[in-house]
Amino acid sequence: MNTSISKPPIQKNVNLAPFNTLGVEATAAQFLTISESSQLLGLFREGFFKKNDPVILGGGSNVLIKSDLNQPVLKISIPGIEVLNEKEDEVLINSGAGVIWHDLVSYCVDHDFGGIENLALIPGTVGAAPIQNIGAYGVELKDTFHSLKAFIPATGEQKEFSKKECEFGYRDSIFKNSLKGEVIITEVTLRLQKSPHQIEDSYYALREYFQTNGVTEPSIKDVFDAVVTIRESKLPNPELIGNAGSFFKNPIVERSIYQKIKAEYSEMPSFEAGDGKIKIPAGWLIEQAGWKGKKVGNVGTYKNQALVLVNHGGATGEEIYQHAMNISESVKEKFGIELAPEVNVIS
Repeated sequence: MNTSISKPPIQKNVNLAPFNTLGVEATAAQFLTISESSQLLGLFREGFFKKNDPVILGGGSNVLIKSDLNQPVLKISIPGIEVLNEKEDEVLINSGAGVIWHDLVSYCVDHDFGGIENLALIPGTVGAAPIQNIGAYGVELKDTFHSLKAFIPATGEQKEFSKKECEFGYRDSIFKNSLKGEVIITEVTLRLQKSPHQIEDSYYALREYFQTNGVTEPSIKDVFDAVVTIRESKLPNPELIGNAGSFFKNPIVERSIYQKIKAEYSEMPSFEAGDGKIKIPAGWLIEQAGWKGKKVGNVGTYKNQALVLVNHGGATGEEIYQHAMNISESVKEKFGIELAPEVNVIS
């Protein structure tokens, strides 16, 4: 392990379009690439964090940059995947925060380590995954999470966070609340299963896929392949059309609100969310409000999935944000439900 202390070079006036999957053109006055955690300590020792309040950027897949940024941008690109501890039935896998999340999922499936195969093809980096408590197809990151390490800019310390300390919720964690902007995640450790695996295939889209393809006892590779196929059929490739994946959270409502809407829209999909509450797909609400496939200026709502906002080319961050707010207001008028953005808005 490299224990030397170094500082990353500072680039000036960098176009951020290649560093956010929405492809928004915005300029960072200063741009620094962090390839090892010791560089953060180097910056701390020269007083960087006292003088600046930097924007932390991972894969740029869950952000909307509304305008040019005067504050420095730190691009977290810490690499590496390592098996920390392997037992007969489980394994601890450690990953640098800059590793592409899907690459980690692929690595684990290839090595027959189970637990995150349902989270295949979620865009972004490993370091961003705990912030959002990413989830899909019946699985959330917290289900396999063990711990993470993070740099504390205020003190120069590196702190380890347990699962409990992360305060995970639905697409939520302590890093989006009381510790927002207070830590920089440098590495993540997951606890995964070795064979025989516990397969999570209860999500309706997976069951339908396996029935159609005659898979009666799916393996983690079958789940991985199914999720990739389903996601590719519904979600646009950011390399072809700018998008940030799911733009809004699926709202969780009181049962009385759900019943009122269900009485008028019997076909409305829904999921139990615990504590007597119901989760309603935001994409369905947006589609019912008439936004699916709709284009306004340079921004649109994806034709195959109304939950995804797309940049048809040349859209500004402010333009995309306004489009999102118009959708949210429309859904609120029609259903009385307020949609909250899943993406982080940076301005």
